[in-house]
Amino acid sequence: MSQDSSTPRHIRLTSHPVQGGSSLPPIRWGASDPIERGPVVGTTTNRLQRNVIGTHSGSYGIYRALAVAAGSLQRQHRADLTDTAPTDQLGPYPQWSQAERIVSIDPWGAVVSDVFSKLLEAGCDIRPSIAVTKAHIDMPEIRTAMAFQRLTPDGAVLLDNGSAVVTKVAIEPVWWLPGVARRFGVSETDLRRALFEETGGMYPELVTRSDLEVFLPPIGGQTVYIFGDPRHLADSSVPLTARVHDECNGSDVFGSDICTCRPYLTHAIEECIRGAQQGGVGLVSYSRKEGRALGEVTKFLVYNARKRQVGGDSADKYFLRTECVAGVQDMRFQELMPDVLHWLGVTRIHRLVSMSNLKFDAIVGSGIAVDERIPIPDELIPADAQVEMQAKMAAGYFTDGSLAQTPDLEQTKGRSL
Repeated sequence: MSQDSSTPRHIRLTSHPVQGGSSLPPIRWGASDPIERGPVVGTTTNRLQRNVIGTHSGSYGIYRALAVAAGSLQRQHRADLTDTAPTDQLGPYPQWSQAERIVSIDPWGAVVSDVFSKLLEAGCDIRPSIAVTKAHIDMPEIRTAMAFQRLTPDGAVLLDNGSAVVTKVAIEPVWWLPGVARRFGVSETDLRRALFEETGGMYPELVTRSDLEVFLPPIGGQTVYIFGDPRHLADSSVPLTARVHDECNGSDVFGSDICTCRPYLTHAIEECIRGAQQGGVGLVSYSRKEGRALGEVTKFLVYNARKRQVGGDSADKYFLRTECVAGVQDMRFQELMPDVLHWLGVTRIHRLVSMSNLKFDAIVGSGIAVDERIPIPDELIPADAQVEMQAKMAAGYFTDGSLAQTPDLEQTKGRSL
């Protein structure tokens, strides 16, 4: 394939200027003052302003590139943030300035237009990594709960038409690499090297720019749904019902009956609504970790392997078939999951709607107390999902539903779950 000799060729080792060449000061993760901490700037339009590895929008950054290449988006476009401020004031909370508590979210990501207004006016391309809005959610399972009088509309949390009123938060991942490494009990050098090699060298700054400590990974983020007053999340005296849920497109959206994901999610939403109506607050955190973070293709391959094995699908080989295909049973690694709870100011969960010991251990290990764990009711488990439930129970899920004592954070850093 020939190349037009008139087309200039620019080869860059990295997307940044030389080390120390940014016009912005380095990010001081954990600083209590946002100006001292500094903005997270992943702009692609001004290399001198960049002070992180990667770009905003996670995996959607590729769509931005396609839009630029197709000529439908001007590279120099800057977001007009007028009237985009959060609908609810969240924080700042003490956890925001405790560096080890939050290592995968920018605590100031929702309020950049406020706290960094002068830098924005000066032309700095700072973009929010968190958005907070109001919404209604409408699910048939909630209307069913109303029909069976398990839920009653109150006009505030639950409307007469079956819609639930929520505060909705979208969060993009922002990783402070030194803290992420410590959370997983590995060296920062080894973490950077693995991220560099396993992404095919997409981000050479990971191994060439040790002065850049913040990475915007090309992965999905999470969405938070809050039932009731969001300010109550940080008040440990207000009963909190919560679920941390990992994405399952087949079940959550299309109702596949091979797992309990959607039934457990809708059960949690029902519990959250009930809790909020009784003077508490409800919280569902939804993370994009499809197929145990193995991806949907791998998940479907495992489905085939489970169904076609000699003797049919069975609980004793449930995890084995996943490991045979993927090399590992689960890559969700819940170590980073509690960060969103700390960002919301949560210190105590009164009712955790989850049977996963991995999630429970990660939450308690991060310093958040859990009073009670709520299992999925037997009648909500689809027939085809019985194998999954039997396998999980045999593997030790939900082995202890007693009161949890909150351990010292320093004793749990870096623990592999």
